[in-house]
Amino acid sequence: MTAPPTNPAPVEPPPKRLKLHGRAFYESIGSPKRIVAPMVDASELAWRILSRKYNADAAYSPMLHARLFAETEHYRRQSLRYAPTSDAEPALSYDGDHKSDRPFLIQFCANDPQHLLAAAKVAQHHCDAIDLNLGCPQGIARKGHYGAFLQEQPDLIYKLINTLHEGLDVPVTAKIRILETKEKTLEYAKMVLDAGASILTVHGRRRDQKSHNTGLADWSYIRYLRENLPSETVIFANGNILYNADVEACLEATGADGVMCAETNLYNPAVFMPPTASFEERFPRVDVMVRQYLQIVQDLTFGEGNPVVELTKEQTREHASLTCIKSHLFRLLHAVFTRKENHYIRNNLAKATGQKFCEILKLADELEKVVEEQLKLTPETQEQWDGIMKEIGGPGADAKILRIPWWRCQPYVRPTPQQAYENGAMQKSKKQLNAAAPKESKRELDSESATSDSKGEMPAKRQKLEEPQPESTRENGQLASLDSNVCG
Repeated sequence: MTAPPTNPAPVEPPPKRLKLHGRAFYESIGSPKRIVAPMVDASELAWRILSRKYNADAAYSPMLHARLFAETEHYRRQSLRYAPTSDAEPALSYDGDHKSDRPFLIQFCANDPQHLLAAAKVAQHHCDAIDLNLGCPQGIARKGHYGAFLQEQPDLIYKLINTLHEGLDVPVTAKIRILETKEKTLEYAKMVLDAGASILTVHGRRRDQKSHNTGLADWSYIRYLRENLPSETVIFANGNILYNADVEACLEATGADGVMCAETNLYNPAVFMPPTASFEERFPRVDVMVRQYLQIVQDLTFGEGNPVVELTKEQTREHASLTCIKSHLFRLLHAVFTRKENHYIRNNLAKATGQKFCEILKLADELEKVVEEQLKLTPETQEQWDGIMKEIGGPGADAKILRIPWWRCQPYVRPTPQQAYENGAMQKSKKQLNAAAPKESKRELDSESATSDSKGEMPAKRQKLEEPQPESTRENGQLASLDSNVCG
């Protein structure tokens, strides 16, 4: 069998559809409440399909770069899989497939209205709406001058949104972060809505809340917006989702129409399952989840029922599901890799490539054997599950980190700065050590000063993954979910 074909050129756009706005648009796409966030190199088609199987109502594309998308055909092919244009092409699912990938919103980062409009005009035929990224807090956004680093330019933000609102056949939406005060955040939100945004997604963290300084998202800001914006305003809340119960808690606390989830969705795609679902449904076995995910990738890449073949590097790059596969597996298996006896699986995964998909499938076989052997040694019981779930509470001081067995999908919880120093995830710089040495009272840096010197941080890929500790809580930013680090 020959390798699957690359994406064809975009087809002629379909006839114009009726353009709705605000709540009318939201209701037209089914009033989704559980939304997969736009995540850089993470919310691609295969992952969206998997998440929808586990109760996600809507999903966003990965963040796309507007100028590159508008000007570079190769980047467009890597970013979007187009629908087949003839019966001769394989009947594979595609981005925005009405059977498997709707509602679907495509997100762009941009700082130039015309670049943004040019990109959006191509993308609008594949989705329900175009979203503008105004929330990315990472260094690359600072360097490229987009995302949360446009906050100081409200006139530019207005023009970006309004240009899409006036020039597209589909609605425009926007994702923002909160500002220093509720009043400033409200003023910001009103400007975004006045510019033409149909849905406002609010990440309840400020721009500086990231990495080990992530802390808790402040839901009270979102509630304040809900109470002070017109009732017809559609709001999605983002931040603090670790477990299924947090979704309903967030809806109640904020009054939002929907809840968006980023990083926890990557570690446990079943996070959107209802709290009334069984433990098995809310925290699936990792080997089962990995097998389901790989089957979706295989079907998207080679066609359902077709054999797996080795691809060239160029072919692999044009299949987003293959280029993202290793990062997804490392996240799904993070608890598995806390066990030394499973490190060989991690090492084999590090060596594997999307080109040789068969190698990835062999890892899945080995994972199934490991989990089955563990369950023979320690069979699970309903009483055990009930005991685990007694620990759960709402966000804040009463929200314990559940002791989920390592063979089940679960959120990754990052340590506070002080914990990071203690477990080796971060190291003090020479500057910090020298400054602390003269005074007895400052031999140990407090958590605030520890986060202020980026030189002391190890790269994210080297950060140590720790098993959740039963007595830890999420109070005052401890062990907070890291929606901010992957979300667009």
